[in-house]
Amino acid sequence: MINNEWVKADFLDSEEEFIHRDPSDEMYFYRNVAAGDIDAVSINLRQRKFMDVEGVGTLSRDPILNRKYHFVVTAGLISRICIENGMETELSFRLSDYYIGKLDDLFDEEEIEILHDEMAMDYARRMQLLRQSSTYSRPVSECMNYIYGHINDRITIEDLARATGCSDSYISRLFKREVGIAASEYIRKVKIDKAKNLLRFSDFSMVDIASYLAFSSQSHFIKLFYKETNMTPKKYRSKYFGTHWKGSM
Repeated sequence: MINNEWVKADFLDSEEEFIHRDPSDEMYFYRNVAAGDIDAVSINLRQRKFMDVEGVGTLSRDPILNRKYHFVVTAGLISRICIENGMETELSFRLSDYYIGKLDDLFDEEEIEILHDEMAMDYARRMQLLRQSSTYSRPVSECMNYIYGHINDRITIEDLARATGCSDSYISRLFKREVGIAASEYIRKVKIDKAKNLLRFSDFSMVDIASYLAFSSQSHFIKLFYKETNMTPKKYRSKYFGTHWKGSM
């Protein structure tokens, strides 16, 4: 039955002379994202190729669902090609999941395009920063993967040492040497970045966020957040809540 349906669909596509776009054009875009080439990615996005229905195929008869399905395909490809080019695996997949999750609240094609462009630029900027930094050793990369995978836990240098099979002192020295900051400071920055997203895109209370990210207390969370951003979590939420598309820090 499925095979018969496929033959019929393929025949109709042939009758309509539908030809898929050359995949090299898409791969050029994905490679520019993975290379952190901000200028090239910006040029591609201004051309609005994501909205071009010619040659991309129809994944759903519903135009909104069709656009969402193509978004998911793009997110999957970008996340994997960025991993191949050095992005931490857990970070890349979580970033992809985050943007795909935002689709649930969108029912307009232009909004989906805006989210697509934000996702592409987010990956490109992160890859640019990765390219500018030195290549991390295996133990440091494993530490980073562990941190992103356990961001809701209280993470210690002992946890990182166990995850990498190295001694506490060795991991501490190696991480500081390669990343430029102590592992504890890196963990704090990752947690604060996560807190920013929760403050912008959720209605979780300060207590909930502090608990979710394993800060010792709400006051401790507020203190560290202020140290990192020069504003309280309350002020940050007041300024940025719901600003999905403004690219605020």
